[in-house]
Order: sequence, then C-alpha cells, then structure tokens
Amino acid sequence: MDDCSSLAYNIFTGWLAFILVLIMLPSMFGMSLGISEVYMKLLMKMLEWATLRIQKGFEEQKKLRMVASNGIIQRDESPMEAEIGGLRQSRSQCLQRGDFELSDVFYFSKKGFEAIADDEVTQRFSSEELISWNLLTRTNNNFQYLSLRVTIIWVLGVFVRYCILLPLRVTLATIGISWLVVGATLVGHLPNGRVKNWFSERVHLVCCRICGRALSSAIQYHNKENRPKKGGICVANHTSPIDIIILANDGCYAMVGQVHGGLMGVIQRAMARACPHVWFERSEMRDRHLVTKRLREHVFDKEKLPILIFPEGTCINNTSVMMFKKGSFEIGGTIYPVAIKYDPQFGDAFWNSSKYTMVKYLLRMMTSWAIKCNVWYLPPMTRQENEDAVQFANRVKSAIAKQGGLIELPWDGGLKRDKVKDSFKQEQQKNYSKIIAGENVFQKEI
Repeated sequence: MDDCSSLAYNIFTGWLAFILVLIMLPSMFGMSLGISEVYMKLLMKMLEWATLRIQKGFEEQKKLRMVASNGIIQRDESPMEAEIGGLRQSRSQCLQRGDFELSDVFYFSKKGFEAIADDEVTQRFSSEELISWNLLTRTNNNFQYLSLRVTIIWVLGVFVRYCILLPLRVTLATIGISWLVVGATLVGHLPNGRVKNWFSERVHLVCCRICGRALSSAIQYHNKENRPKKGGICVANHTSPIDIIILANDGCYAMVGQVHGGLMGVIQRAMARACPHVWFERSEMRDRHLVTKRLREHVFDKEKLPILIFPEGTCINNTSVMMFKKGSFEIGGTIYPVAIKYDPQFGDAFWNSSKYTMVKYLLRMMTSWAIKCNVWYLPPMTRQENEDAVQFANRVKSAIAKQGGLIELPWDGGLKRDKVKDSFKQEQQKNYSKIIAGENVFQKEI
C-alpha cells in the first residue's frame, strides 16, 4: 500500500514539475521553448498525409472548394418591382393602382424558399465547412473512416487528445484560473498606484498565457505598433469566448459585462479588486444611459486600461462580420479595431451557444488539436465630423472584415436567438404596397 502511495506521489510531483518547468515558467515570461512549434509541424504533416490518403480514395474530393453556398440557390438580386413584373402573365401589362395578380405570391414564396434553403444569416451560426477532414469526429462526416490507415491514425489521435492532451490542458486551466483568483485578490490589498497597476497587469498576463497554453494556442500578432493604448476602446469581431484569452496574451484590457454568480462571480470579484473592470448588475444593463456614463468615465481616464468590447454582441462562425451595435461608438474616444481569424484546420473555435453549453464547448476546445489564429491590430480610428455612430460603426466593421478576410453582412447578430425585427417586415410590406398603390409604375419591356 505504501509502495502504491509512493508511486502515485512520484507520478504527481513529476507531472507538476514537468508542467512548471516546460510550460508555466516559459509562459510567465512570454517565452517559448519551441515545443509547440514542433507539435504544430508534426500535426501539419499528419493532416496533410490524411488529406492525401482521403483524396486518393475519392478523386471527386479534389474538386471540393471552400464556398459559403452549396450552389443550389441562385439568388436574384433584382428589385422587387422587376421580379414581380417578370411574373406577370402579360409582359406588356403596367402596374397600375390597385393591380394585384395571384402570380405575385410566387415572388414571396421564392424568397421564403431561398431563406430556408440557403439563409445567409443562420448559416453564420453553424460551424464552417472544411475542405478536408482534420481527424476530429465533429467535423465533416463525409471524410471519416475512409481507409484502414486513416482509421488507425484517427484512433491514435483520440487517445492522444483525450488521454494526454486533455489532462494536461485541464491541469493548466486549473492552475491559470487559480493564479488569477489568488493573485488578483492579493494585489487588490495593495494601495492604488503604479505598483498595484504593474502587479495587476502581470497577474492578468500570466493567467491568460497559462490558459492560452491550456488550449495549445498558436497566435500570430501583426502590426503591434497599433496595439490599443490606455484610455481607448478596443473593438474586435467575435467568434468565441476565448477571444479574450487570445487578445489578453499580448496585452491587458478592462472587461465589460454582467455580474455573474458561482465560479464566474468569484473570478469577476477577484479581477475587480486588482483592476477597474466594468461589471454591471442585470438591472443596470437595461439602463443604457447608466452604461454609457460608466464607460465614458472609464475611457476618459487615461490611466485606465483600454476597454475590450465585441460590438456584434454574439459569436459568429469565423467566416463573417455582422452588424456592430452603435452603443460602443457613441461613447467617444479613440477606437482601436482588431481583426481575429482562426484556422479551422486544427480545431473549430466557434461557440454555438444555442447548441453547446459553456462546459461542453470548453471540452471541445481542450480535445481539439490546437487553436491557431491570426490577430491584426488596425490603425486607431476616431469619429469624423458629420458622421453618426451607425456610420462610424460600419466604417470600423468594414476595416475589420477587409483585414481579416471576412464576409461583411448588415444583419444583426441578435437574429441568432430573436425573431426578425418588425422594421424589416414593414419595409418589405411598404415596398409591395407602393407597387399595388401605383407609386412605382413601370413597363416591362418585351
């Protein structure tokens, strides 16, 4: 019995020593021993080999291309008047006041079928399609179990991901979160000043870097001279809750959000002691003026960390940027845009909150091969004269989409959970009523 206890103790101490020396210490100083680079190279070669084996067995997969649509739906972007006019039984018939034909129903039916079969909004809330299987069971089913060799590699991959990487990553995440709670609590007892701010930033950086290693993250930062500065607002496209960890690996930010209970509440309270984050009660979140006031007070204090905000308000699937809510752009101050683009080949970073709970999502992340992404810091932007908040938000969104190679969409990400706004319905009803009322009279040429 003593021998078993001694063996377990030796294994445990050896495991912690391995983590401390090879992972934690380098991450605390922002260094790399090259282990992750070697791991990524081996992973790349393995996935390339698997792809070639799959393509060899199925030649038709060579023609597969990364497309947003399946090609079945050919959308007609013509105005409503032109499309309805084309459906009229008589090509020479004018749209006169009070005109109505049963054929008009086909236009609205066609638009409805298009939306169901190939909706450009809802498809942004599901995982993006890969051009080849990355040996993860939760990707394209068409690429699984296609040969004996690929199946053997997949089985070995499951063993590595669940029996080696998962325990290691859970240990690192536990250490990182514990470090944040304990370190931030201790720093919170220091008097306000530069010393406290310095220790607070070190605690936050070390915690996020350890948590980043817990995800086997490989992050490449571009244009670091444009990194957000104190007294500003950092806005970025939103794919996953780990966006915060990705950005905080390279700098500290003040978080904005609702007060939570449980473990998240413990973390929030510890963070608030060490750094002036902006947490709101549920009732306060509904008070727009109060939120704007507190954010403005934070922004105009040049000694406070830049605020990190995701204006989309929800997670999008790494292919697009949807509507930026204007609230962040009404506060004032300098906006520091940041574009984040993940490489889905190594793991799907998108969080489908309507399908997976946070616990299930984190389990998926910790059993992926790795999280690889690029981060671009864009030049700071300020609101121009005669530019309202909506126009400013759209300008920033366009810059982020262009830099990240993302599709720019005008739709509100709130459609992920809410119904279409009445204003969108009323706009279509208004357009059709103009046709019936004869305000838009046109002649279809033969």
